[in-house]
Amino acid sequence: MRIEQIRPRWSARTIVVLTFFLAVVGGAIAGCTAAQPGAASAPTGFDVPGDMLPQTIAEGRQIFRFETFGDEQFWTDTARMHEVVQKSVSPTTALSVGLKVDAEAIPADVAAAIKAGQVDLDSPATTVTLLKLNAVVGLKGTVNTVGGRDTLVRLGITCALCHSTVDNSFAKGIGRRMDGWPNTDLNVGAIVALSPAITPAQKAVYGSWGAGKYDPRYNLDGKSTPLVLPPAYGLASIRNETFTAEGPISYWNAYVAITQMHGRGNFADPRLGIDIRQSPDLVAPKLAALRAYQHSLQTPAPPAGSFDAAAAARGRSVFNANCASCHVGATGTDNNSGVLHDPSETGMSAAYAMRTANKRYRTTPLRGLWQHPPYFHDGSAATLDAVVAHYNNARRLGLSASQQSDLVQFLKSL
Repeated sequence: MRIEQIRPRWSARTIVVLTFFLAVVGGAIAGCTAAQPGAASAPTGFDVPGDMLPQTIAEGRQIFRFETFGDEQFWTDTARMHEVVQKSVSPTTALSVGLKVDAEAIPADVAAAIKAGQVDLDSPATTVTLLKLNAVVGLKGTVNTVGGRDTLVRLGITCALCHSTVDNSFAKGIGRRMDGWPNTDLNVGAIVALSPAITPAQKAVYGSWGAGKYDPRYNLDGKSTPLVLPPAYGLASIRNETFTAEGPISYWNAYVAITQMHGRGNFADPRLGIDIRQSPDLVAPKLAALRAYQHSLQTPAPPAGSFDAAAAARGRSVFNANCASCHVGATGTDNNSGVLHDPSETGMSAAYAMRTANKRYRTTPLRGLWQHPPYFHDGSAATLDAVVAHYNNARRLGLSASQQSDLVQFLKSL
């Protein structure tokens, strides 16, 4: 069966992943969005007015899933990644990279062909087919018929690339979208490190990040302290959605869309010496609806049987006595009151904080902890047991082994 007839097999997600590999490598090869000292009086993205009407949330979902903010200007016009994908993308090494495929975007007959294994996964045409179906989570391609053949003519990335996954209901890596869940399988650094066009020093940096991590400053200051990709759900009551509380959700959305995704728009933060101006601004008009959709995403409940309820009840008492002064109330953070913490207070590395405006960390809200290890901003704790052990030592809490165990069960229940 011909790939052009849309006959991928379940491993078709492999091809999609390699597509992203090439897009990211294109960024490394072609360079980064310019960041220059600016004269703006306030950071971008603060106090964006908006509403939570159903139509606004629906608009925000479309933006979150499919809006590139015109970043094709970089990934296509500068990096020319559409040409690379069209000519030479193979699926064989893509599974391990962690990109996802939206099974609901695949027609029933195509789904049947996937399960039947009726496709040659060595053909780049499969990548083009998946992009034509708009089935690749976080990638958006424009496919036209040129000379009787499907041809990828534009390629961009969206918010969903890092902040969505799938439920694996069709196959591993293929299923229904789960927006707001961090894609902890996505290994951006390892992908970029495969490029023959970057220096050995850059390869070492990219290769050191690991799955589920990304450095949102590396293309601006040349330093590397990668962060864990955070969840984008449970944000409705949270004041600032950055590890260092530089700004609220719309600040971070604008920062990422323009400085990291390479979208067209205006972003300024005089604290960081950034002032990027592009016309037309394709980002600012979409910030309110995007925030509304993110505010609508609820924290997923822990699966039944995933924690010991009796131990969690005991752990709540341990938490209230030792943790609740910072992880305050329903929000789980004292940052809603403007509190920030020096890295030394909690035994955290100061490396990333020193690259930011505030030089300190906020208390991270506790939400859906059962589903997104590793923990801390830098992923230095692989498990919740390691989190509790770290704080027991760093804060000299004096918790017994049984208290620590109970506290872990409570954290799993959040």
